[in-house]
Amino acid sequence: MVYVQSHHQSTNIAKLPYAKGAAHNDWLRRHEDYCLQGTRVELRKQIMDWCDDPNSKCIFWLNGMAGTGKSTIARTIARELAEKKRLAASFFFTGGKKDVSHSGMFFTTIAAQLAISLPVLRTSISDAIDNNAHIFEQGPREQWNQLILNPLKNAPTQSIQLIVVIDALDECDSMQDIQLILQLLEEAKDLDTVRIKIFLTSRPEIPIFDGFRQLSGEAYQDFILHNIPLDTVNADISTFFLQKLSPLKAKHGLGTPWPDERIIEQLVERAAGLFIYAATTLRFIEDGIDGPEEPLSLVLSATKSSLSATEHLDGIYTTLLQHSVLAKRDYQECAGRFRQVVGSIVVMFNTMPARNLAQLLQIPFKMVSSTLDSLRSVLNVPVDESQPVRLFHLSFGDFLQDSRRCSDSRFLIDEKERHTSLFRKCMSHISQLKENICDLWGPGVLITEIPDDTIHKGIPPHIQYACRYWLDHWRLGDPLAVEEDIKTIREFLEQHFLHWLEGLSLIGEVSNGAQMIITLEEILSVSYNAHYFIQRIVLT
Repeated sequence: MVYVQSHHQSTNIAKLPYAKGAAHNDWLRRHEDYCLQGTRVELRKQIMDWCDDPNSKCIFWLNGMAGTGKSTIARTIARELAEKKRLAASFFFTGGKKDVSHSGMFFTTIAAQLAISLPVLRTSISDAIDNNAHIFEQGPREQWNQLILNPLKNAPTQSIQLIVVIDALDECDSMQDIQLILQLLEEAKDLDTVRIKIFLTSRPEIPIFDGFRQLSGEAYQDFILHNIPLDTVNADISTFFLQKLSPLKAKHGLGTPWPDERIIEQLVERAAGLFIYAATTLRFIEDGIDGPEEPLSLVLSATKSSLSATEHLDGIYTTLLQHSVLAKRDYQECAGRFRQVVGSIVVMFNTMPARNLAQLLQIPFKMVSSTLDSLRSVLNVPVDESQPVRLFHLSFGDFLQDSRRCSDSRFLIDEKERHTSLFRKCMSHISQLKENICDLWGPGVLITEIPDDTIHKGIPPHIQYACRYWLDHWRLGDPLAVEEDIKTIREFLEQHFLHWLEGLSLIGEVSNGAQMIITLEEILSVSYNAHYFIQRIVLT
């Protein structure tokens, strides 16, 4: 049966807030890896058997330590399901990326994808929007019930079973939201004709374990990725190295055999079951200026086979940093620039292109660019300068902030110092705000009538970031410790508060502004009379 989508339905569904970068096949994810042919065979078969079994449990939870390849498996499963027209929706959480680092757009994004994958739901989803004009501002439970669960319950009789793929749930920034999401998803087990099942991945963190313990045993099954026999994982990692290193041999005219069997064995041994080690090592070898042989030699000589998996990963991170940063003549300056630039990327709440990062940090773009260019083994630095720079894997950020793991103090990131520094940069940018900063043509103009390029010209991305996150950086730095920072906030409230609210309104973040003022008052009330320079300045 063909379902025709009316113009009104199309308009309503287009209103659904959609998290950019959430879907497995989103443009921003176009360079991310899938499982190589011949790898993860048994596990992928087990997952697909669960998908096909009408009597299997509602949720399949794949959990594993950082670096064990969960996201690659999730992308591969999502692609296979999409090819079979079995994929209902996908949402790939990613820490540090605005829309996909929290749950604010989770259910609306799933609903928008469902309207495409399951056309019979379009009328119900559109009606839900008509019947509740404030649904987009309401909580997860209301959005789940009205935009997803009820439309599925009331769908025309059609026996079908589709899968929602959710990756890296642990990277959602609120553990309470994570547990609520799990509780709501469990309700899908009671669906009848249109059945939705959820394939979900995460690290085995305690709050997520607790969330699953609150579900009924009939709702989910789990699979512990790092419990797969090491021989099986090693065989897959060996295949990875063989397939990925072979093109380098042809490209650089290396003799045969290269790499020989013993080299592959050593690389596999050092990976110790971590695919992130294999992927990082490969990028380091590929980036060798004079060919792959020197970086390969560095990798093999840097770590001992008796180390643990995490120690091997830390070893490769240390090796590539020392090779890429400290090998330069002005290495002390480069190490300081590394901590400033990469440290900021690690702690920031949203990613941004390198040029905007330079503007935020108030340093020349050339300095940022030269810092990033030597770190492409651990940072995704797009050729397209309009795309954001980000970490390939969160384990690199974890490593840089842990003095027990990052043994070379020249690379160690002081989280509080970075947050405090970014707070001060944000305050500097906010002071540039002024009345009618976008030069609008008259009062009462609707936000929807203002072209995006007009807003971006008046409030470029680095100033948008400053408006949204200055308080978060101050809160996670060392609030109340520096009187000068308190003075800066007071001056901001006295001189730029209304300009800031106007800016937040233009970028669609004014609701967050209200919460920020409440949070600011709570922090200041610890040591200061918050009412003195908040309520007196803001509310009168």
